[in-house]
Amino acid sequence: MRQSKPTQAADEEVFAPASVLLQRLHDEAPADHFTLGWLMGRLHKRSFGLIMLLLAVVAIAPGVSIVAGLLLMIPAFQMIAGQTMPVFPRRIAVRPLPTRHLAALVQRAIPVLRYLEKLIHPRWPTPLDATNRVVGAVVVLLNISLLFTPVPLSNVVPALVIALIALTYLEEDGLLLSIALLIGGVVLAVELAVVWETVLGAKWIVGLW
Repeated sequence: MRQSKPTQAADEEVFAPASVLLQRLHDEAPADHFTLGWLMGRLHKRSFGLIMLLLAVVAIAPGVSIVAGLLLMIPAFQMIAGQTMPVFPRRIAVRPLPTRHLAALVQRAIPVLRYLEKLIHPRWPTPLDATNRVVGAVVVLLNISLLFTPVPLSNVVPALVIALIALTYLEEDGLLLSIALLIGGVVLAVELAVVWETVLGAKWIVGLW
């Protein structure tokens, strides 16, 4: 989290709510197609939070959860490594994507974000480097759970928690980010217990044969 400047003008330069960022992207997006490279260039340091939020929402859908989970690993590992913004492989970064899809997503997301921003807002500033590494590590672990837990619909809960972590990180809410990370730890513990019980059950069934 970044420390606020004393003046209101400086505050506005340093921080803008996620709903405002998305509105700017909507207004400034190229007419036909955009690329992830363009998106990263517009968001700079806050691109980590927005990219993770978008991918986490996509990962909730069972059919594409594996692809979204694998893509989530890229910014998560880069946060652990201390990079200031996510960098995707060139082939992915320059691939044109329809602007209409971005516009549709933004138009649906902005009203929801404006509502959530009544509760999620900047407070409890935390060190940026340490926060990035902790968030990246928890997202990696939740992604492993999302990708490899052998239980139907097991992707939904980790993806929702990643979305919560990404949103509170993006909004620079240190209080709710701490709570979201704690929830992530609880989810990981439960998922580990489920996997362990599944393994024990499989051994028991094999033993009956």
